[in-house]
Amino acid sequence: MKEVPQNLKKWFVAHCIIDLLFAIPLFLFPATFLGFVGWEYFDPMTTRLVAAALFGIGLESYLGRNGNHDQFKGMLRLKIIWSAFATLGILITMFSIEAKPLIGWLLAAVFLSFNLMWVYWWRKLK
Repeated sequence: MKEVPQNLKKWFVAHCIIDLLFAIPLFLFPATFLGFVGWEYFDPMTTRLVAAALFGIGLESYLGRNGNHDQFKGMLRLKIIWSAFATLGILITMFSIEAKPLIGWLLAAVFLSFNLMWVYWWRKLK
């Protein structure tokens, strides 16, 4: 069986940390956190559902960091799908609202960057 590169394992840990940095305040203090980053529009239940997805994907990234080749490929597929639709959803939102807070563009760039990286690693594992 093929070995999983150490750099990919490190990216999984980094991804967990980044996800948790957003998930914790989104889950516990959605109004405060979103107000801090300049995002006016939100529904607390939807915000907490996004946080739950971030918790799930982030924590599984950490828990699965020592998995085998096939486990990493499955997780990468999930990350590719999540980051692609997150990017698309953010961009649709940004183009459909009047006020366009900088955080929306930054989040779209972050999700797109992660998507490109996950696609790179998925192809490299193939």
